[in-house]
Amino acid sequence: MTSTITPVDSDETDENATSPRLLSGLVVPRVKRQHKRNPLIGVVLRVLSIVAVFVAWWLEAKHIGDPERLPSPLDVYHNYGYLFGQKDLWGQIGVSLGRSVKGLLIGAFGGFALGAMSGLTATGEDLIDSPMQLLRFTPFLALIPLFITWFGLSDKPKIILIALACATPVYLNTANAVRNVDRKVVEAARSFGLRKLRLLKEVTFPLALPGILTGLRYSMAISVLALVAAEQINANSGIGAMMLTAQGNLDTQTVFCCVVIYMVIGIVFDLIIRLIEIASLRWRAGVSVR
Repeated sequence: MTSTITPVDSDETDENATSPRLLSGLVVPRVKRQHKRNPLIGVVLRVLSIVAVFVAWWLEAKHIGDPERLPSPLDVYHNYGYLFGQKDLWGQIGVSLGRSVKGLLIGAFGGFALGAMSGLTATGEDLIDSPMQLLRFTPFLALIPLFITWFGLSDKPKIILIALACATPVYLNTANAVRNVDRKVVEAARSFGLRKLRLLKEVTFPLALPGILTGLRYSMAISVLALVAAEQINANSGIGAMMLTAQGNLDTQTVFCCVVIYMVIGIVFDLIIRLIEIASLRWRAGVSVR
């Protein structure tokens, strides 16, 4: 006994356009075409959302009317001229960026290596996962007094603090991404003769790359948060030192300037990882939802 599908005229319409047509007991699926949105629209929307934040800030500052309590964006902008001219703001930004990048690189590489070993073998997970979970639930702010005692007041405790804070997101996402690589794809690659390092390089790590980059993105954000905490360790240079001095002098405008700089550093870090994702995950465009 065979079933036949009755052709449907192109002019025929259903009462409910979203429901499938039933033809002789068979369902004809409807394929929804996805139209690519102009990337410029996304850029405009992101810029408008940031502008809306600054407009709300300006309106609230105007409502309060006290620059010592809440300076307006224009007051902060004018204060940057003083900081760049008199306080060597570029040099302070460079010092803070150096600490953040060094700690981020050390933590990211360490987290990636440990996450790969934990994700690839059960023995590695048994040996590595428990200590990393302990580190994960240890508030890095609580380590500041210990680091001062152990490493002194140089940049070393600051960089170590940032590295520890950045290691756990990369570790967790790398271990999870490597562990969840499709077994069938790995077996297919082995049937074509891929073994060991080549299998990791050409199959395992490329498939785990989206999760790894997600962990790196989290770590970049945490590196800025850890930088703020690290520069409280008797820092005599950097944005944190400038902010502490301004706080002691009740200089609210300079405090806001430092906060905005931290925000810009975080946005730049996030933009960098987004560009890396676009460049390294071109294949995902054919399989992802959007």
